[in-house]
Amino acid sequence: MGFEDFSAWQRWEDRSQIAGMKFPGVYVLCISNTDIATQPFQLLPNIIYIGMTNSKAGLKGRLTQFDNTIKGKQGHGGADRVRYKHRDYDKLIAELYISVRKFPCDVKRESPEDLLTMGDVSKHEYECFAEYKKRYHKWPEFNDKKLSDKYSRRGRNK
Repeated sequence: MGFEDFSAWQRWEDRSQIAGMKFPGVYVLCISNTDIATQPFQLLPNIIYIGMTNSKAGLKGRLTQFDNTIKGKQGHGGADRVRYKHRDYDKLIAELYISVRKFPCDVKRESPEDLLTMGDVSKHEYECFAEYKKRYHKWPEFNDKKLSDKYSRRGRNK
């Protein structure tokens, strides 16, 4: 499976500079203590989360939800799991990187072509999961709902 359509890695704080953030797509998050910004995308073992969006707000809107959640608000389940482990926002984003694969289409139009493209987004997320599991024999840490708890559930009985 090729990953050539993913953007180069970018620092989390520079995500708005990635082209095409208004479109739906798949996004991949990685924590790295070495600077991987501008390096070509690779399916690295330290990827912590793979997500997708078909929302009208595109990648930009979904990543805003993610950012708001790791800052302490609600709205993104995966980010809530990240926040459970990484409670210091500034420390987290100093090592957080993102790569995206955008899927240009008009979500609002809902033409047959646009609907097929939105299906491709979902399919590609699962292809990324499958390839990650094939290579590393596990889920990315915060996609693993059995092993990573949510911040919003801390202190609750399960």
